[in-house]
Amino acid sequence: MIFRFQNGRVALPDGAVDAADIVVFDGAVTAVTAPADAPADREIDLGGGWLLPGFVDTQVNGGGGVLFNDQVDVDAIAAIGAAHARFGTTAFLPTLISDTPAQIASALAAVDTAIEQGVPGVVGIHIEGPFINEVKRGIHEAHRIRRLDTDTLATLTAPHRGRVMLTLAPELCDEEDIRTLVRHGVIVSAGHSDATFDEAQRAIAAGLTGFTHLFNAMSPLHHRNPGAVGAAFDSDCWCGLIVDNVHLHPAVARLAIHAKGKDRIMLVTDAMPSVGTDDSEFTLQGKRIAVRDGVCIFEDGTLAGTHLDMATAVRKTIEVTGLSVPDVSVMASATPAAFLSLQDRIGSIAPGRRADWVWLDATLAPRATWIGGQMVFQSARDLVQTAQ
Repeated sequence: MIFRFQNGRVALPDGAVDAADIVVFDGAVTAVTAPADAPADREIDLGGGWLLPGFVDTQVNGGGGVLFNDQVDVDAIAAIGAAHARFGTTAFLPTLISDTPAQIASALAAVDTAIEQGVPGVVGIHIEGPFINEVKRGIHEAHRIRRLDTDTLATLTAPHRGRVMLTLAPELCDEEDIRTLVRHGVIVSAGHSDATFDEAQRAIAAGLTGFTHLFNAMSPLHHRNPGAVGAAFDSDCWCGLIVDNVHLHPAVARLAIHAKGKDRIMLVTDAMPSVGTDDSEFTLQGKRIAVRDGVCIFEDGTLAGTHLDMATAVRKTIEVTGLSVPDVSVMASATPAAFLSLQDRIGSIAPGRRADWVWLDATLAPRATWIGGQMVFQSARDLVQTAQ
């Protein structure tokens, strides 16, 4: 099938173009060319908007009214994926907040099954805790925090269908355990950590490659004690960034992107079940979380994830940095794909990649999303126009 996108901008790896023909076979892109003279199978007028690679989100706690911790099954994963597809996310990691070893095992099994059944968008799982530092636990429950043990290590390192990402506090984990995790394909990231610079550096040497929501819930950068943030800056690690103007001051977001570059900063949502709904509250492990002005907050003032979607994250990043749409798009697609070692499958509009795209209008609001060449979301106004 040939898709023709015109009257807008199409973000390709070598730069943006005004129009393009994209040939898709069996869910993958086989060619990207200038529009031909002959009609295409599908012709889409972008209306001055953008066609971007589908967004890749490595931290999705929930969406569509569903929290992954509460429902670790295929239906929940599908519902979360569908909620985020409305905002351009075409690949995601359902994220389990600090929980029991049994729940971790169930979550891993559920994601394996979801991938086997072809649930759109799911490419793996993110286990965030419970191997974290209590002093940086944020909304995570203190009584669930524990050290990584042999049994859970075996569960995490068993063969799985998708990517397995683990957020831990490196100062509370043996370096040999990190090596074992990495040797078995687990992507290890530092988060909810009070690590010193040296502790974080030793973990990096052992194979840690990421920092989960940089700055938030981790030892800060100090000019004599660089901490985990300093170690992130002084490394080639990938860093997740929550750009909602609440978790980070806009100046801090600008500094981080300037220091690390678009190839090492990846936008994440840390999204909660309220995304894709009008819900004003939800329950997180027994805690009532209010959603106020787009912010998820516990009664004591603790931030509890976000009400952020990837399209909004892209738009806010453009607003606070002044960077171009294609440059910010990289941080929402190609960079997280590279972090997951999936850059040969997703993250760009190019031959060999899955046909995952998002159409944003001129205001960067989502109009439609495709996964594997299949439309999985179309805005209400477009549905009305189609009916007419």
